[in-house]
Amino acid sequence: MINISYDIKEYRKQLFDIVNDGNVIVELGCHVGNTTKLILDKFDNVKIIAIDNSPEAVGKMEKLADDYSNLTFISGDVRRHEILLEAFRLTQSCDILSVDLGGGYHPDTVFKVFYIWSSTFKPVHSIIRNKGLVDFCNSAVVGCEDFKSHEGHLESYIDEGIPPQIKEFELWTPSLREK
Repeated sequence: MINISYDIKEYRKQLFDIVNDGNVIVELGCHVGNTTKLILDKFDNVKIIAIDNSPEAVGKMEKLADDYSNLTFISGDVRRHEILLEAFRLTQSCDILSVDLGGGYHPDTVFKVFYIWSSTFKPVHSIIRNKGLVDFCNSAVVGCEDFKSHEGHLESYIDEGIPPQIKEFELWTPSLREK
């Protein structure tokens, strides 16, 4: 299932509805860890890999990672290949992909990040916080094409990898699995 919301309260509600103990969560855009801490406090047995590139995140997220052994923080830009690879070395799949890049980023960037990370990790659930995507979904009329994914990634693209024209990344997802 792929959930899209904008309001932070709705985003967190949707997230808490899908998280279960034992889940592996990859959180893109954790900022200073407010949502991360809520998850860690509510669920005893989750593993979170949280990533953010904002300077405000570093100190607070490193302290949070010191306090919780089931949290790994990566300081970096989720659009960069080496950050994707670093996260992939920690876990090669996840139950939940959480994408909150401030909610106000342009939907094309957020969708690209979602597509690349979900193609790599094949999550069962994804949750995306972005105003532009909510606006798009609420304004769109779907034609007769019958594409629908029941997982947290786009199943119609399951193993096609990352298009080479996406300049931020230099790999295709199947090549990650060969290393």
